[in-house]
Amino acid sequence: MTKSSDTPVTISIARKVVAGAETQYEDWLHRISEVAMKFPGHQGVHVLKPSGKTGGEYVLIVGFSSYAHQKTWEESQQRQQFIDELEEKELIEGCTKIKKVSGLEFWFTLPEVPTHAAPNRHKMALVLIVVVFSLLFAINLIFGQWLTALPLALKLAVMVTGQVLLMTYFVMPVVTRLLKGWLYR
Repeated sequence: MTKSSDTPVTISIARKVVAGAETQYEDWLHRISEVAMKFPGHQGVHVLKPSGKTGGEYVLIVGFSSYAHQKTWEESQQRQQFIDELEEKELIEGCTKIKKVSGLEFWFTLPEVPTHAAPNRHKMALVLIVVVFSLLFAINLIFGQWLTALPLALKLAVMVTGQVLLMTYFVMPVVTRLLKGWLYR
C-alpha cells in the first residue's frame, strides 16, 4: 500500500463473533463507529453481517481520506479503549483479519490475492477507463430519456451514484476475477 499522506485508505476488518454475542458486538460496532466518524478524514463505515460470502464473519469496510487521517485514528486512545473492551468482553474468537488498500486498489482486491500484492497501476487505470465509460454509456442509454428532464447537477449525481454502486458491488468484483491473471502479472 502506498503511504502517501494524501492517498485515500480503505480498511477491511473481519472478525468471527462468539455465538450468542452478536447483539453485544453490534452495539460495540455502533459505538466505535460513532466515535470514529468524529475523526478528521473519516469517510464512513459499511458493515457486512456474517454470511456465506463473508465466511461467517462480520466485515467492516472503513474509509479515510488519507493515510495520515487513518493513522491518527489507528493510534488514538479512543480506538485503543474500544479494542481493549472487545478483548475484555471476549466477544470475538480467532484472529482479527485486517487489510488496508489505498487509492484505486480497493476496486481491484480479491480475498485470495496476498495483501502485499497490488495490480499494475497502468492496468488498473485502463480497466477503470473502460468500465467507467461503459457503465456511464449504458446508464445514459437506458435512463437518458428520463434523466434529460433533470437539472444537470442532479442528472450527474444520479449517473455517478449508479455508476459507483454498480462498479463497487457488481462490475469490479467480476472484472477483477476475469482479469486477475493479467492485472497481477
